[in-house]
Amino acid sequence: MRLFVSVDLPADLAESVAAVQEPFEEAAGLSFVDPTQAHLTLKFLGETPRPRVARVESALAAAVEDAGVAPFEATFGGLGAFPSEEYIRVVWLGVREGAEELTRLQAAVEDRLVGAGFDPEDHESTPHVTLARMNHAGGKALVQQLLRERDPTVGTTTVEEIRLTESTLGPDGPEYSTVARFPLA
Repeated sequence: MRLFVSVDLPADLAESVAAVQEPFEEAAGLSFVDPTQAHLTLKFLGETPRPRVARVESALAAAVEDAGVAPFEATFGGLGAFPSEEYIRVVWLGVREGAEELTRLQAAVEDRLVGAGFDPEDHESTPHVTLARMNHAGGKALVQQLLRERDPTVGTTTVEEIRLTESTLGPDGPEYSTVARFPLA
């Protein structure tokens, strides 16, 4: 199973995510995330054997408790690129409000899953929603211009849970399904 831990954006924000992606469609080299599957990844686990999933679920339940984060409002907005605007691999939507809570959740998830035998992240976490990936630099100048000129706000939602999500790769891109939900208390 190809797994990751996520906070999913609600379906009612998909149209707003698509509107943010639209100006980037003229930039060569980008492949876009399906706005109906927009999410914030707390940790990517990769291929995980089924027998290990129960241990992952226990670790995530403990992580939610460790983080001590109650349901909260998150506002998604602002744009950026990883690893930098000069060398773009990912175009992302940021978090205007709720970043502190998301960072606490991510840190607790990271701690518990590293304790369960998963590899630690090799970079500092920045809460974000991936909008597109850059496959080649053909449209880099346009992407850089749009990143400088635009400052969209997609919307606000109440984050009430984190999810263990399975990603199944198909010919039309990944399909996501929820394996388990972990409510915030």
